[in-house]
Amino acid sequence: MMDTVPQTTSHRMTKLTLCSHGSAVCAIVAFTLALAGCSGSSKSNGPGDPVGANLVQISSDPFTVAPGQHATEVEPHMLSNGTTMVAAFQVGRIVPGGATDIGWATSTDGGTIWTHGELPGLTKGEGSGPYDAASDPAVAFDAKHNVWMIASLPLSATLHVPAVTVSRSTDGLTWGNPVSVDPSAPNSDKNWIVCDSWPSSPHYGNCYVEWDDPLNNGEIFMSTSADGGLTWGVATPTANSAAGIGGQPLVQPNGNVVVPIETDVMAAFTSTNGGASWTAPVTISNVQFHADAGGIRSGPLPSAAIDGNGMVWVVWEDCRFRGTTCVDNDLVYSTSADGVNWNPVTRIPIDDVTSTVDHFIPGIGIDPATSGASAHVAVHYYYYSQNNCTVATCQLWVGYISSGNGGATWNAPTTLTANPMSLTWLPNSQNGLMVGDYIATAFVNGTPFGVFAVARPNLGSSFGGPVTFDEAIYTGKGLTVTLSGRQLSSAHDKPQHNLSDRIEREVPERGVIPPMRRRARRSAK
Repeated sequence: MMDTVPQTTSHRMTKLTLCSHGSAVCAIVAFTLALAGCSGSSKSNGPGDPVGANLVQISSDPFTVAPGQHATEVEPHMLSNGTTMVAAFQVGRIVPGGATDIGWATSTDGGTIWTHGELPGLTKGEGSGPYDAASDPAVAFDAKHNVWMIASLPLSATLHVPAVTVSRSTDGLTWGNPVSVDPSAPNSDKNWIVCDSWPSSPHYGNCYVEWDDPLNNGEIFMSTSADGGLTWGVATPTANSAAGIGGQPLVQPNGNVVVPIETDVMAAFTSTNGGASWTAPVTISNVQFHADAGGIRSGPLPSAAIDGNGMVWVVWEDCRFRGTTCVDNDLVYSTSADGVNWNPVTRIPIDDVTSTVDHFIPGIGIDPATSGASAHVAVHYYYYSQNNCTVATCQLWVGYISSGNGGATWNAPTTLTANPMSLTWLPNSQNGLMVGDYIATAFVNGTPFGVFAVARPNLGSSFGGPVTFDEAIYTGKGLTVTLSGRQLSSAHDKPQHNLSDRIEREVPERGVIPPMRRRARRSAK
């Protein structure tokens, strides 16, 4: 199933406005009929359509088959190569785990026209696959073999499923039936994929898949392919058989692979031999996490990206810079040139440290043509305008912030949704109301594009009963990373406490609850 969505050219004109925000000044993009205002606590819009002229819908849920919650699309990832961008996401979220199928959306002209469809050979809901559902899509591109790949997690109540499946395409538009990664795996969750597309790398053309095993305390495994994803090697643990969740492997220009991941802390492990072996994880930082309000599915999973010289960035939500208690999250990051030695945690200055704004589910991207002190860094994220809210009162927004100088300073944040989303418009999951565990940012010719789920009001829906949803995947238009206006800095911000809410154990997509591997961490310094 495939549809082409031309981007309309009749959008209303935008203009740049300035407004006061605490001690900082923030820029907002104002539209003639819909105002996307200052990020943070200045937001006061009531319910309304979140989709304004600055958002472009790139896909929609075509299914009606049970047990999916239709029409919903959640949890996108995206990657770019040249002028081509490929996104993947869950379509028709199923409450206990997974989705009716994995969808894709591709633009081959830098975001002007998007074509979208669903992966074949994967699910019964799509009609041509053996599995009951699929989840956790992630996109990779293998430059050596000219192959796009979407890794996903197959789910079945009756079949023994592989750890991961990988769907392949040579153009991002036509996809083959999935290839199995570790068909005999006992269990798996939270997979990710990356390919070594550096021509100078000794392992050029290697692709790496990561997952964890909920039946074995969340033990981490990696598998490697050297033939464009047609075949995959044996599942290989870390040197100390470490456990973790949410790993996002990245490849440096020298061929080394760095995998940021959440364990009991934010951590990373590496391979310097093309995936033949993997080190034990090293600690990036402890995690200080505020549990986001309203029952939304979120948590301090890492979002990771790499610049043109191989500097690794890891971003997550964290409360250490806020007041004397852990009541709301900033987005924070750490960087490393080798995956072993990590710089101190730094706050992204989206809002003042005295604000009541809560930020979560970041998706970082870095322009691969930039690096170091000139790196162009962009982050999309969700936020609540007020942290102390309920399902009925939480106002959910999509935000964007960027740095044109490697994080030394940041441009003022921009709100991409015209009105807040109500949590009652979101589908449910085994871990809460859902937009996804992650989103993404990718660059084409220096321009950042994000992919994120946006839910719209539907008069036929009601929270807690039979519902009809209207949640699809969108990208923003007209975004930039160029240094502009007054710059924001967190250079003098210091951690204020050592508090954290309990990081709840996640119920895996396959429904197997792993043994408790994370404990309450609310303790005083």
